[in-house]
This record gives sequence, structure tokens and C-alpha cells, in this order.
Amino acid sequence: MAGHSQFKNIMHRKGRVDAVRSKLFGKLAREITVAAKLGLPDPAMNARLRAAIIAARAENVPKDNIERAIKKASGADAESYDKIRYEGYGPGGAALIVEAQTDNRNRTASDVRSAFTKSGGSLAETGAVSFMFDHVGVVEFDAKVADADTMLEAAIEAGADDVRSDETGHEVTCAQDAYGEVSKALEARFGEPRRTALVWKAQNTIEVDDETGEKLLRLVEVIEDQDDVQNVFVNFAISDALMEKLAG
Repeated sequence: MAGHSQFKNIMHRKGRVDAVRSKLFGKLAREITVAAKLGLPDPAMNARLRAAIIAARAENVPKDNIERAIKKASGADAESYDKIRYEGYGPGGAALIVEAQTDNRNRTASDVRSAFTKSGGSLAETGAVSFMFDHVGVVEFDAKVADADTMLEAAIEAGADDVRSDETGHEVTCAQDAYGEVSKALEARFGEPRRTALVWKAQNTIEVDDETGEKLLRLVEVIEDQDDVQNVFVNFAISDALMEKLAG
């Protein structure tokens, strides 16, 4: 499992749906504001802003909220956020990378460290686990936009490195420095993707038993619950049986 998207819906279905959604909307709005402030407020000219807007739309963030977040970037009172990466270990030796955006580094470091500790994990030095991941661009489309051969051909022409296609959709992977051009070229051909982002993709995944898997999912949930945390990436895989059990 390269990231946490495959099981994030499990957490949302376990309760506190409204609270989780409100916090998610806030995090997505923050990313839009930061992206707009760091670059142009035009998503056509700002790949990070475009990705943030697509992510917000995927979670059904209202259009007014998105527009307000963009406008906020040009305001005199717009907050200044630092992007920070944390790395650590969870039960079973699983590796985690945590991305946060904060206006208070000390507060965020304390919160993330506490989240790791209270859930059986440990925070490590920067670089301790990132060598086990590749920082790459990912562009995802629904399966219906093209067949596998057509998507592969288009991705190669756009400069992508890899394509994985199945009945759930197409995942195009590219180098970090090619991300903007690849996503723009594919969108021009197939329309707006369902997801586009820079991610930490595990080079290899480790299998864990169900008991350890539940502990790891709890760890990810606690970390994600921190206000400043934007993304969590992991290198573990859990069984289909556990996925079904937790989803039920």
C-alpha cells in the first residue's frame, strides 16, 4: 500500500462523520490558500493549486469554499504556513511519512510526536524512512475515460514513467519535476482527472497480520486527526479480510 487512500474511507465510516468532514474541508481549504499564495491564483498556471482544487472537488467541497480559499491568499491577513515532513515507525516496523502545514512548528512537532507515541509508534529523524519511498507525481483517471493501451500511449507521450490500469481506473506515475507538464497534457486529452498529487510512494510494502494492521490503522487515524497534518503515507498492506471487517 503506497499511501493511505485505500483505507481512509474505513476511518470515515467508523463514526464522527460530520466532525471528520469539517476538519477535512479545513485542511483542503488551507492547501488551496497556501498553493495560491505561493504561486499564481490561476489554477491553469499553478499545478499545485490545480491539484488542491481537484482534491477539494473530489471531497465535494462547495465551490464557494474553494473560491474563498483562493481569495484569502491575496488578503493582507493571509496566514503564512511552513510545509514540514515528519518520518517515523509504527507497530510491526512499518514506515510512515507525515506531511504537515503549520504556522507554529513547535506545536505541530509536539502534536505529531504525541500522536505517534500514544498509538505505539515512534517519531524518527528526517531521512530515516524516506529512502524507502519515491517522491513522485500521480495522476488518476476513471477507467471509462480510455482503455489501458490508449492511456499508456498518452502517458508515455506526456513523459510519464509508469501506468497501472485495472477495472477501478488508471494511475499514471511520473517524476516530480515532470508532474506539472504530465498532468496538464493528460488533462488536455482526457479531461479533469479524479486525483492529481505529489505523493511518497513506497518502493516495497510489508505484509502485517490483522492485529498489527488494526494498530497501524489506528496510528494513521490519530495522526491524521491532528489539525496541521495534510497527508500520511505508509508502506504496509493489510488483508482484504481486515478491510472488509473494518468497513462493515
